[in-house]
Amino acid sequence: MSEKIPNNKNVRDDEIDLLDLLSRMGKKLNRLGHYMARAFLISTVFVIKRWFILSISIFLAVVGSYILKMVAESSYTSDMILRTNAVSPSDLIPFINRLHAFCVDNNKLALKSALFSTDEQVDNISDIRAYWVIDKGRDNTPDEVDYKDNHDLYDTVNVRMQDRLDIRVKIKAPQELNLVRDGIIKFIISDSLFQQKNRIRLRQNLELLTRLNYDILQLDSLQKVKYFEETKNRQPRNGGQMIFLQEQKTQLVYPEIHDLYFQKQQLEGERDLYKDIVTVISEFTLPARRDNGGLYYSKYLVPTFFFITLLILILLANRKKLKEVYNKY
Repeated sequence: MSEKIPNNKNVRDDEIDLLDLLSRMGKKLNRLGHYMARAFLISTVFVIKRWFILSISIFLAVVGSYILKMVAESSYTSDMILRTNAVSPSDLIPFINRLHAFCVDNNKLALKSALFSTDEQVDNISDIRAYWVIDKGRDNTPDEVDYKDNHDLYDTVNVRMQDRLDIRVKIKAPQELNLVRDGIIKFIISDSLFQQKNRIRLRQNLELLTRLNYDILQLDSLQKVKYFEETKNRQPRNGGQMIFLQEQKTQLVYPEIHDLYFQKQQLEGERDLYKDIVTVISEFTLPARRDNGGLYYSKYLVPTFFFITLLILILLANRKKLKEVYNKY
């Protein structure tokens, strides 16, 4: 009995300490909430009393955004989707992004040479960059473009598509997007390594088609022989009875022929539709609005003007206290 009493006392002491701790935390949280509510109320009243000056700051920000829109050069963005036929996007994206490096370095001469264009056309281009296309769910359907280049390579559900890529162009005059498209295509097909890979692909395609046509003829001949044999075996024997032989084996020929025809159609489609190194799936489209319009500048100027004006008003409202602190220290 003498051992149990101290243990019970220690338990009660621990419970009292825990309750005291929770009580203190509750009081501090309550006090913090009270201070936050009071600060919010004071801030709201402060802003309401000075709504006219703050409204003028917002108005000036909007006017400044419109002026910047009128002064700055126009900038438009458009995207084009390419299907890669002879090379993979992992090879083609770095190759196209050489144009992006030319734009960043302002290397107009290299950009002009790469795109087979003129000085005026090159001056119109702000940026050219290639991006991966992401397939979410592995359903072989493009879902989004990895503009931030932060796709997780270990993601096995959402994967990079291996047969297409996105090219984004920033340009000053959108009417010349077709010329930029032609320049990008020329830049790609002018590469000797890509040309060689495409020639190999087309030659292999032709060889496979030749072999498939031969196999189809052989199976067709085999089918005719089997049909003749079956017809012969169906002749009445022994008093008019018919004997059916090898019917099951003959039926197995038909799926094989269909599979070969399906492969042939796929190869013919590759040969006729995708005979070049790349194929344009989605063209550049004329943008509905410019990137650097009034709204673009307003997103930055309005909050900047508002908070600067608010900071000035707070300093003016507390200038006496600030002066006392300054004189004190």
